[in-house]
Amino acid sequence: MAKLKRTIQYWLDKSTIHIGPRWFGFVFLLMIFFLRVYMVQGYFIVAYGLGIFLLNNFIAFLSPLEDPNESGPTLPQLSKEEFRPFARRLPEFKFWLACTRGTLTCIVMTFFSMFDVPVFWPILLMYFFVLFFMTMKRQIMHMYKHKYVPISFGKAKYKDAGVENTMYGGGMSKDR
Repeated sequence: MAKLKRTIQYWLDKSTIHIGPRWFGFVFLLMIFFLRVYMVQGYFIVAYGLGIFLLNNFIAFLSPLEDPNESGPTLPQLSKEEFRPFARRLPEFKFWLACTRGTLTCIVMTFFSMFDVPVFWPILLMYFFVLFFMTMKRQIMHMYKHKYVPISFGKAKYKDAGVENTMYGGGMSKDR
C-alpha cells in the first residue's frame, strides 16, 4: 500500500507542470461521468452533488487567501505601498486534484444502485443554476468591491524588451 501511495504521489508531482493535459484529463473524466448518467438515465442526485462540490471548489479557487472584509485591505491603495500578488485560498493544483478525485468518486458511485435515488431532475437542475448564479454574483461583487482579479496570464511581455534601439547597439538585435 505504501508503494502504491508513493507511486501515485510521484506521478502527481510530475504532473504539476503540465496544466493543459491535467485539465484535459479532468474534462474527459467529467464527460465520461455525464455520458454514464445519460446512458443509465439515473444517478441525478450524484450529478447534483458533484455540481455543488465543483462549485464550492471553484469559489474557493476564486477567493483570496485573506478576506479583505476580515483582515482589512491587502492590496496596495497607494503607489508607495508594497505590491502583494493575489494568493488563492485553493491553489490551482489542489483545485484540479479535488475536482478529479470528486469526479472519479462519482463515477464509482454510479456502479452502485443504492446511490440511484429517484428524483425529478429538472428541479435539481433549476436549483443548481439558481444557486450557481447567486453564488457567482456574490463572488463577482466581492471581487469588484475589493478590486482584485484572480486570473493572471503570467508575466507581462513587452514588445521590444531587451532590444536596443539606439545607434550604439547593445542589447539584443531586432533580427532575433
